[in-house]
Amino acid sequence: MVTPMDAHDGRRTPMSDLSREQRLNVVFVKLADTLVDDYDTVELLQYLVESCAELLDTDAGGLMLADSSGQLQAIASTGEAAELVEIMQLNAGMGPCVECFTTGEAVSVPDIDTVQAKWPDFAQAAAAGGFHSVYATPLRLRGKTVGAMNLFSIQVGKLNDRDIATARALTDIATIGIMQERLVRESSAVTEQLQHALDSRVLIEQAKGVLSEAHSIPLEEAFTWLRDHARRNQTSLRTLAESIATRTLDPATISARPATKKRP
Repeated sequence: MVTPMDAHDGRRTPMSDLSREQRLNVVFVKLADTLVDDYDTVELLQYLVESCAELLDTDAGGLMLADSSGQLQAIASTGEAAELVEIMQLNAGMGPCVECFTTGEAVSVPDIDTVQAKWPDFAQAAAAGGFHSVYATPLRLRGKTVGAMNLFSIQVGKLNDRDIATARALTDIATIGIMQERLVRESSAVTEQLQHALDSRVLIEQAKGVLSEAHSIPLEEAFTWLRDHARRNQTSLRTLAESIATRTLDPATISARPATKKRP
């Protein structure tokens, strides 16, 4: 766990010796670092759920994150009991965390006994873990929900407004980090696609030059020959252009589309 440096002698102060506000500041700084530094998503979410469980005086926590296909996956938890409850929700396709993700709204269950009829599998798993209340908050940014976090307590009751605001603020920071990482990854994919397109255009220009010289035709006509040949032979324009540009295909075999014979 990250601890702040003592201003006088440079030694680190244990988190347990700090006030709630000081501990909260430490967590905010740690999560904010993900916006500028390289990080591992799983480590980030593990730190988030552990920090929230500690700061908000709950007894356990679990977090689900949507994969590329939009399906929730259990990513982080404070222990096996919380993880089992998360898995039970996923298997049943229902529970406070699933509902939180689906609606994008927080779900508060002050007494889990009251939802046995609604979420029997979840209620049973929670009881087995010794939990009697839960609060689920979404990982949501600009209308897009990417996951949800459950905070469990062995006591009946609900989080106070201050703790709810804190949970929301911390998940917001983590969500920004996750969305930024996904955006970078998607941007890289777009960049690769753009580079592929640029490379294809270079090959096509080279092939046009080869055909123009081999057949003594204008470049514009050479492109028409190239395009029509690719269509007739059901091959990609890039593949054909590369074969001509690298001389693995004799340009003499490329010709204009044969004229359609007129019926007598």
